Amino acid sequence: MSSVTSLVQSVDWVAVAPPTLTAVVALAVLVADLFVPQDRKPLLGWCAIGGLALAALSLTPLVAGDRRTFCLTTDPGVCSYTADHFAVVIQFLVLAGALLTALLSVTAVEDQRLPAGEFWFLLLSSAAGAALLPASRDLATLVIALEVASLPAFALVGLRRANRLSSEAALKFFLSSVAATAVMLLGVSFVYAATGSLHLSRVATALADLPDPQLATLATAGVALTLVGFAFKTAAVPFHFWVPDTYVGAPLPIAAYLSVIGKAVGFSGLILVTVEGFPSYADIWGPAVAVLAALTMTVGNVAALRQAPERAHSAVRLLAWSSVGQAGYLLVPIAAAGYAEDAAHAIGSTVAYALMYAAVNLGAFGVAALVARTNPANRISDYRGLYAQRPLAALALGFFLLCLAGLPPGIIGLFAKVTVFSAAVDAGLAWLAVVMAVNVVIALYYYLQWTAVLFRTAGETAGAETGEGAVAGEAEAGERAEAKVRATVGAAGGEEGATGAAGPTGPEGARTRAPETAGTSRLPQAKVPAPVAAAVALAAVLGIVLSGAPQLVLRFASGALL
Repeated sequence: MSSVTSLVQSVDWVAVAPPTLTAVVALAVLVADLFVPQDRKPLLGWCAIGGLALAALSLTPLVAGDRRTFCLTTDPGVCSYTADHFAVVIQFLVLAGALLTALLSVTAVEDQRLPAGEFWFLLLSSAAGAALLPASRDLATLVIALEVASLPAFALVGLRRANRLSSEAALKFFLSSVAATAVMLLGVSFVYAATGSLHLSRVATALADLPDPQLATLATAGVALTLVGFAFKTAAVPFHFWVPDTYVGAPLPIAAYLSVIGKAVGFSGLILVTVEGFPSYADIWGPAVAVLAALTMTVGNVAALRQAPERAHSAVRLLAWSSVGQAGYLLVPIAAAGYAEDAAHAIGSTVAYALMYAAVNLGAFGVAALVARTNPANRISDYRGLYAQRPLAALALGFFLLCLAGLPPGIIGLFAKVTVFSAAVDAGLAWLAVVMAVNVVIALYYYLQWTAVLFRTAGETAGAETGEGAVAGEAEAGERAEAKVRATVGAAGGEEGATGAAGPTGPEGARTRAPETAGTSRLPQAKVPAPVAAAVALAAVLGIVLSGAPQLVLRFASGALL
């Protein structure tokens, strides 16, 4: 009897509270959906928001970073779940990001007639998996957490069942993700076969001294294949092809969720397997991640630069390609960790940058969701004159874009880029620092171009349209583009109209198809939903606080989180 008892692991419920509370609330919302009448369904959303807030508050007892559980009874130092500083910071990022996403989704669920119970259950389930992953310290738990975070996301992307774009996006996302997961599982199996363990600490020890050359070859293949799986989750080039179509086809709050929480999941897993599990193979994954970083930031920024302002969904596509470029910056410190003597310090720059990126990118998507209520096509040209119509929304979006560009008053964006740049220089990756500097300049163009559109007035546009013949020709081309988009919207029916506030035949859709002045996109006045306004305001306040006190984020770049 005593031998059986010794195999029973004790559970630290305080340590596992964040993902556990999120999962429990997800189940509660799903069950409550069976009994809540249709006109009271919005209550489910507020219950989900309350659950996420409670899960975030449960991080308070964990700030010391000294809790662990699910440890081996034969070796208490080897655990499957560790609530260290790295895990707590990423869990805060995940839960806070999911909370902002939930605020953006309250109105979207009702306007787009999404099934409320399923939506909130899937969102909370994905957030629970994302919160579990940064605390995972064995390969099996990592894979399980990654799939728990990813599988609900597929359904969330395709939840607008009558929308062709949504269905196609979900299918592409699902098929490509399944292929990447299969490759990663093959890599994990190779690593387990070579080392005989799944715990990252034991894997690191075993990989450092493999007696058999054949096992070393097997381990090398396993390391490479495992990295491929996590590279897909981070949208690193060439595993990024799913991003633009998925963001366009998904409801905008879910696109925002994938751009921030999806990346947090991928980067957390990548950091853990490289720094914690495969440090002895740094000469392999260090150069590989450096090349991925250079390719990712270059492809993402160049593609964002090529987005035509009059193209349907160009605003979302620009944010999608921008997120790919930002992923390249996030990869730089991880690559530097492969060359640094203290890898744990190097990855602090990635965490610092991720905190800045999460706040401002969610805010940018929040303003995009606000504009999409009256302009479902969501073109960059639809933001022309936004300052005249909604000054606070325009100022917020301008601030978010300047933060992403790294320009004042977005001081935190500048400081975060400096820390990433410094990590590359300190690691001796001068060529990668040069590539990053070039890409920062490229990104300045399209961020500033969009920011300028916000403050262009209708009078300035009208004056340009009555100018010389060349300018008049441009106005005619703009009118033809407007007519083509309106025809596309009308033909697509439920596809574009479903993203409006009242469906394809509702008042919002009618306003979208109303005649406009040639070359001008007028923004109809509409009431700003309180949850969307709250989400944008929270993101803006967080960005302003971080810009006023950048040391709050930069402290993570100077300390060892792992």
